[in-house]
Amino acid sequence: MDRRIFGTTVAGLAASALSPRVSAQKKYDPGATDREIKIGNIMPYSGPASAYGTIGKAEAAYFEKINAEGGINGRKIKFVSLDDGYNPAKTVEQARKLVEEEEVLLLFNTLGTPPNSAIHKYMNQKKVPHIFISTGATKWGDPKNFPWTMGWQPPYQAEGRIYAQHIFETKPNAKIAILYQNDDYGKDYLKGFEDGLGDKAKSMVVSKLTYEVTDPTVDSQMVSMKTSGADVFFNITTPKFAAQAIKKAAEIGWKPVHYLNNVSASVGSVLVPAGLENAVGIISTQYLKDPTDPQWANDKGYLDWLEFMKKYYPSGDLKDASNVFGYSVAQTLVQVLKQAGDNLTRENIMKQAASLDMTLPLLLPGVNIKTAADDFYPIEREQLIRFNGKSFERFGKVYGR
Repeated sequence: MDRRIFGTTVAGLAASALSPRVSAQKKYDPGATDREIKIGNIMPYSGPASAYGTIGKAEAAYFEKINAEGGINGRKIKFVSLDDGYNPAKTVEQARKLVEEEEVLLLFNTLGTPPNSAIHKYMNQKKVPHIFISTGATKWGDPKNFPWTMGWQPPYQAEGRIYAQHIFETKPNAKIAILYQNDDYGKDYLKGFEDGLGDKAKSMVVSKLTYEVTDPTVDSQMVSMKTSGADVFFNITTPKFAAQAIKKAAEIGWKPVHYLNNVSASVGSVLVPAGLENAVGIISTQYLKDPTDPQWANDKGYLDWLEFMKKYYPSGDLKDASNVFGYSVAQTLVQVLKQAGDNLTRENIMKQAASLDMTLPLLLPGVNIKTAADDFYPIEREQLIRFNGKSFERFGKVYGR
């Protein structure tokens, strides 16, 4: 089955007082009624990026929680989440199904740079909100040319520049090897990193290799990079390949300073499979609280998330940062829907998504969500972290604006 529909059937209309900002007149586009808001989503529940499938499951669980509490302004969320196997051609098929057959109000948190790139123009031509998508590609923040598409997480290029800056500060004579996924996601990180290195990129980067998402392993690339003499490694990979790279580096005795892109900085889905002892010292960035970090043990945001997981997603991995991600991005959408009130038009959804100024319980201290009509990058602040063998530890300043 390539189709999974998460959600609950309508269970009646809960009483809800209209907020002062909402007019008495109700306005609906396809996907919204007095009783229901239909949300579309596409996730790689199968295929090479299936480790991310838990994000969709966490989101489904969060919307189940919202429905159990009465919904949003009296309306229940129907979450229709389909599998694309991280195959852009399949993403196109599923997006058409959601927009034209299911008639969802919006597409939310569809995962992956290549999959979202494949439907980028389609969603904007259809004028259907394509929001808080699960990829940090820089192009999602282009309201002038793509007013119906908005990202959520920090842009990859900005993250790449943070690593470059840290290398200059700590190892200015580094010999750098880079492994990146050969698609828009990998190239976006690479551009930010090389832009951060500036004129020094040509002399500092001694090995730059790619892999295809369909490749079985990255073992040969790891061996090649070791022989290049590199003493710094920038690992731009999704979870399956990130775990392979960490494990292979240990097997061949290569011990560079290891920078791992944020999208794979999960103890549960990456470092555990790679071997925790092999991951000691890995540097990444963080903007969400890590569920394995003991400093959050008594934090209300973490405890609320833990209670949510146990009640609504008991099979979910409590060590997997992707489950914090899914919970937090779902909270952001709920805020947009609350602000939209009874004006559930696609145009108003975009207006509200571009009018956020908030924080969330599981964002790091100093990190917020802020958008505007000309700013489609909700989160732009993050902090460096280093793995100590059990959890990631934050260090240094919070970067970003």
